[in-house]
Amino acid sequence: MPELPEVETVRRTLEPIIKGKKIKDVIIHYAGIIKEPNDSLAFKHRIIGQKFTQVDRLGKFLIFHLSDDRLVSHLRMEGKYGVYEHSEPLEPHTHIIFQLDDGKELRYRDVRKFGTMHLKEPSHLLSTPPLNKLGVEPFSEHFTSEYLFQKLRRTTRRIKPALLDQAIVTGLGNIYVDEVLYKSHIHPERIANTITFEEAKMLQQHTVQVLQEAVEHGGSSIRSYLNSLGEVGLFQLRISVYGKEGESCPSCDTTIEKIKVGGRGTHFCPKCQPAPN
Repeated sequence: MPELPEVETVRRTLEPIIKGKKIKDVIIHYAGIIKEPNDSLAFKHRIIGQKFTQVDRLGKFLIFHLSDDRLVSHLRMEGKYGVYEHSEPLEPHTHIIFQLDDGKELRYRDVRKFGTMHLKEPSHLLSTPPLNKLGVEPFSEHFTSEYLFQKLRRTTRRIKPALLDQAIVTGLGNIYVDEVLYKSHIHPERIANTITFEEAKMLQQHTVQVLQEAVEHGGSSIRSYLNSLGEVGLFQLRISVYGKEGESCPSCDTTIEKIKVGGRGTHFCPKCQPAPN
């Protein structure tokens, strides 16, 4: 699933291409992607004639600012956006096509059909699903060491599932939580409310650091991620532990191990991240 850095990279590559373009028509090949309104014909009629004015992001959600509405899009496992000439043949699994007034098309592809689109009035954007229960943005001023410490001390979950909780920090996913825990020297099975303030400070700092570095390198193309220009991300070349089971830790040469924590494959160094007592 694309995480915050991948979604931010899609946002950055899409915005200059579609900003100011008017939607002439919408072609819907699979209506299941559209969750709001629940009538795909109403979705189409409401969006035609509006312009893309900005592309924003909140956590793993893309937010397309239109003249009157906001289109909230979640890519889920395999969703991808691309801008094409009208004459270019459709690629397989193309489900939604926004025809633009410059002759190009913004196309949404999704092999698994898990992605979602919600068309919202601006006043309802943050007060209704799917954005109303999200936690703070890692890049916002509200994501402080104190905020994270207070959230963690209230839960008896293990630290990895706690950091994956989008109601605590929005945008973190499996790849980057493994990297953050490694850099913070914290075992993924530590109980969250045993994390000290100093450890919460490390987690907060490394979360921002890892995500910023990932954004700078275009995200991670671990499986099938491409940005909206069809380019792969390169952060996977800088990853320390995720996906490196059986390889040597870059810090101490101990063999990296893989376990399941909260049902998620989890990579860590048993020496740098000692098991809890």
